[in-house]
Amino acid sequence: MHGGELSGESITPRTGAAVVFYNPDAACVERANRLAATMHCVVVDNTPSVRAARELGLSDAVEYLPNGENVGIATAINQGVEALIRGGFEVAILFDQDSEPPASLFTELPMVIARANASGDRVALAGPAYDDARLRGIAPFVRFKWWTLERIAPEGDQPIDVDFLISSGSCINLRWWSSIGPMEDALFIDFVDLEWCVRATQKGFRVLGVPWVRMSHELGGEPVRVLGRAYPMHSPLRHYYQFRNVIALMKRSSMPMTWKSTELIKLPVRIVIYCFFPEQRKEHFAMVWRGVRDGWSGRLGVYRHG
Repeated sequence: MHGGELSGESITPRTGAAVVFYNPDAACVERANRLAATMHCVVVDNTPSVRAARELGLSDAVEYLPNGENVGIATAINQGVEALIRGGFEVAILFDQDSEPPASLFTELPMVIARANASGDRVALAGPAYDDARLRGIAPFVRFKWWTLERIAPEGDQPIDVDFLISSGSCINLRWWSSIGPMEDALFIDFVDLEWCVRATQKGFRVLGVPWVRMSHELGGEPVRVLGRAYPMHSPLRHYYQFRNVIALMKRSSMPMTWKSTELIKLPVRIVIYCFFPEQRKEHFAMVWRGVRDGWSGRLGVYRHG
């Protein structure tokens, strides 16, 4: 058994899934239906229109929460988690609508949480390694260091303490949800998972990468290659949120100085790549600049024109 033997009193915690939709296609709906056949599944739909679950093709087993507008990934995750808490679940596994989790994820990650709870270990989150074939294959886990990230190969049969995990595929220990607090609504989309992980670790909780669980996951749109390296590309609007939120978080005293130092190195590189290499260069540059400006002034929430 990975990660040490379970004690006799440790049992698999009641586990549910929260999936965030945004303009889902038929494949996204089918993935949610398959998930609902194996565990309780809450689908939070951020699509800017209200449709019935049956109109979408969702199974009756899915708990469907349509927002009728894009309220952001943070708010949608919070809604899904709160629905699972109301249902008496102990663990919430988060998914983007296009995530392809392996079967092992649904047993291995909750059992990491179960072992932690049985031993009195304060583990807030456990997550898989992820594989994006378009970028660099299996991504390493990371810790914050001065001016760089420490990259840790996802190897071995023990969980690895890390500084943050991406939200999709991660497993939240709901025992500590109220102690840590919900995802930050005002960030809307980018750096939501990072801010929550930082908050959790600063309150004395652990964030664990689980190296023997691997999930396929694509970051962003079609990547661009610069000097032989692939960078995930996004829309101008996503770049607005990325740059706005990184500037806003860098101004906070609560964020680690090690992380800030790394972002200071990355920022000019990102500006060059995301403003001068994609198509629609003017649009990307305008939204990046607006994001920097709004982040500096502390203007968060959903993007508003003007």
